Amino acid sequence: MKQKHGSYVRPQDSSLGRTANIIVTAFFTAVTVLALMPVVLIIAASLSSEESIEMYGYRYIPQEFSFDAFTYLFTSGDTLPRAILNSVIVTCSGTVLGLAVMCPCAYALSRKEFRWGKLLTVFLLLPMLFSGGLVSSYMVNTQILHLKNTYLALILPGMCSTWYIMILRNYFRTNIPDSLIEAGKLEGVSPLRSLVSIVLPICRPVVMSVAVFQIFGYWNSWYPALIYIASNHSELYPLQYVLVNIERTVQAMTRDAANVSGMEMTTVPGMTMRMALVVVTVLPIIVLFPFFQRFLKTGMTVGAVKE
Repeated sequence: MKQKHGSYVRPQDSSLGRTANIIVTAFFTAVTVLALMPVVLIIAASLSSEESIEMYGYRYIPQEFSFDAFTYLFTSGDTLPRAILNSVIVTCSGTVLGLAVMCPCAYALSRKEFRWGKLLTVFLLLPMLFSGGLVSSYMVNTQILHLKNTYLALILPGMCSTWYIMILRNYFRTNIPDSLIEAGKLEGVSPLRSLVSIVLPICRPVVMSVAVFQIFGYWNSWYPALIYIASNHSELYPLQYVLVNIERTVQAMTRDAANVSGMEMTTVPGMTMRMALVVVTVLPIIVLFPFFQRFLKTGMTVGAVKE
């Protein structure tokens, strides 16, 4: 007890804060476990034998370990390693080029002294409401830009997003003090140098967030390959498109195996193959995400401005 002005004041009890902290921690731990359970089940199923899956179903601890699905996946030809390399090239190139285009555009739109800002904002928002359509975009990319059967056909269509530009613009406008930009102008800093040396270090969290979404979009993309890459240029196929083709091939072989003379149903690991395809798709993103999370946390304290 502490006495204050002739009366006793009870000290603050911190047990409630500890209890709330334990409850919140337990809740988010449970949510994390529930989110990871399907991933663990998929990995366990991909490491199971086809016979154990048919007999016991999907289990978190495989009844019989087997690498047949991954062996079949990586030894069926040199298409998969080449597809992984293509996806890495497209993802890295598209993300870097997309940020190189969207960040300057968003910075220009965020500056109040830019006289064409409102007009260009409307110009950028119109495609979000009224798309040009698949046929017109295909004609432009193939007949005018001649992008068919090239890496650029996989990169350019998804390189820029009006939604990401608006996110960057709003973040630049609300988190970059005008006094900081004016101080740079007085020092003779050019707008491009101001963007690179002042704006991007301060706004690293939103830039990295957009980069993460760009990476996810490119890594999971397979539709541009279906449209712009012909079958005689299979060396340009990205990973997702190859996995889709493998899935269709496995389904066809499994469905027709019983009707083909001399072929057994267990020749192709159908069910475990599907799980292996998911692992190959998701595992690189799971491995890389903690590194991006570290950059996001670091970016929140870099370039802080004191009032």
